[in-house]
Amino acid sequence: MSRIIIKNGVFVTMNEAKPLVHGYMTVVGTTIQYIGEELPAPLDSYDEVIDGNHRLYMPGLVNTHGHAAMSLLRGYGDDLALQVWLQEKMWPNEAKFTAHDVRYGTLLSIVEMLKGGTTSFVDMYDHMNEVAKAVEETGIRGCLTRGVIGLCPPEVQDSKLAEAKQFARDWNGKAEGRITTMMAPHAPYTCPPDYIARIVEAAHELNLPLHTHMSETAREVADNVEQYGLRPVAHLEKLGLFSRPSIVAHGVHLNDEEIAALARYDVHVSHNPGSNLKLASGIARVIDLQRAGVLVSLGTDSAASNNNLDMFEEIRLAALIHKGISGDPTAIPAASALKMGTLDGAKSIWLNNVGSLQPGYKADFIAIDIDQPHFLPRSNFISHLVYSASAKDVTDVWVDGKCLVRSGQCLTLDEEKIKREFELCFTRLTGGK
Repeated sequence: MSRIIIKNGVFVTMNEAKPLVHGYMTVVGTTIQYIGEELPAPLDSYDEVIDGNHRLYMPGLVNTHGHAAMSLLRGYGDDLALQVWLQEKMWPNEAKFTAHDVRYGTLLSIVEMLKGGTTSFVDMYDHMNEVAKAVEETGIRGCLTRGVIGLCPPEVQDSKLAEAKQFARDWNGKAEGRITTMMAPHAPYTCPPDYIARIVEAAHELNLPLHTHMSETAREVADNVEQYGLRPVAHLEKLGLFSRPSIVAHGVHLNDEEIAALARYDVHVSHNPGSNLKLASGIARVIDLQRAGVLVSLGTDSAASNNNLDMFEEIRLAALIHKGISGDPTAIPAASALKMGTLDGAKSIWLNNVGSLQPGYKADFIAIDIDQPHFLPRSNFISHLVYSASAKDVTDVWVDGKCLVRSGQCLTLDEEKIKREFELCFTRLTGGK
C-alpha cells in the first residue's frame, strides 16, 4: 500500500473536536491514517511527500442529487417554468439519448465535478451501465440509480423496473466499493401509485435505499392533491416509500406536518438551491427542516437546470439565501453550510467514513490554492471557503487515496477526447442549436 504524507498543510477537517489543523496528514492505501501538528514519522519513510505550502486541504464535496448526462442540454431551454421546461425541452430531447450520448454527457460532468472538487455524486438517469462504467474508469465515487418514469404501458413499466433492479444488483459495491446503488421512482407525478409501491417492494427485496423528486413546485403539490387527495409526503408515506431509508430531492413546498413526518421517518433532503432559484420553484424551508432534525445536504441537480456543477456555489447559496428570507444572519452559519456539502452529504447517502479528514476515514480530499487575493487575510478559512471560494480554486483531488486531479489536470480522463465526442453528441441530438 502506498504511503503519502502532506506537510506544511492547512486542513479543514469537518471534525467538530478540531475543525482546523496546521501540520501533517498521512494516507495509507485508501485511508487517512494521521492528521496533526507533529510529524508522525520520518519523511523518508513515505512513498510520496507533498508540500502543502499555500494549499488548504478539505474533504471532497458530496453532490447528493443530479443527472450527469443532462450536461448535453446545458443552456437548452433556459428561463422556463419547470413543467414547460420538462415537457417541451427536456423530455423530447432526452428521448433521443443513446448509451453513447449518456456516456459522454456523464464523462463531461465528471470532468467538471472532479476539477471542481466533487469526489462523490448521486446520479439518477437512464443507460446507467454507462454511468457506472464512467465512475469505475475515472475513480470518482458514485451513488447511482436507474431513475424510473412510469408514464408508459404496463409492459414498459415491467421492463424498466427489471432493468433498475438488475443494475442495482450488478453494480452495488463495485469499483472497489466506490459505487453504491439505490432504487428511484422519478417522482409522484411521473409514477402511478401502484408502480411506486412495486419499486418500494424491490428496494426491500434488494435492501437498498430510495431516492425520488418530491414537492419541487407548488403546482406539483396542488396536482398531487387533485389527483390523489393527498399532498406528496402523505402520498409517499401511504405507498410505503419511507419504510426504506430515503433521500428526497428538493422538498421545497412542505408544511409543518410534512416536515415533522420527514423527521419521524428519518428521510433525508437534498437541497438544490441553484436549480430551485433558476426554475423559480421556490426556496426550501431548510432552517425548519434542520430544527426538526432532518438531515439536509446539497445537490446541484443537472447542468441543464443549474447550469453548472459547482458545489462551492451551492454551499454559498445555502448560506446566503436562508439568511435573506429569514432575516436572521445566523440562520445557516458558514460551518453549517460547508458541512452540508461534505459530511452531511456523505451521511445523507449512507457513505461510511466519508466527508471528514480524520483517521480511519476514506482519503477523499481536495486541495485549494489559498495563495490568492480572495483568500487574504488568512483570518477565517471556513468563512473564505463558503463566501469567497469557487470550483476554480481547486488544484488537486484524491479519491480513495488516489490522485485524480493534479495541478488542475485530470489524470484518469482524456479531457480533450471527451469534449470532442461530447460536441458531436450535442450536434447530432439538437442540430447544434
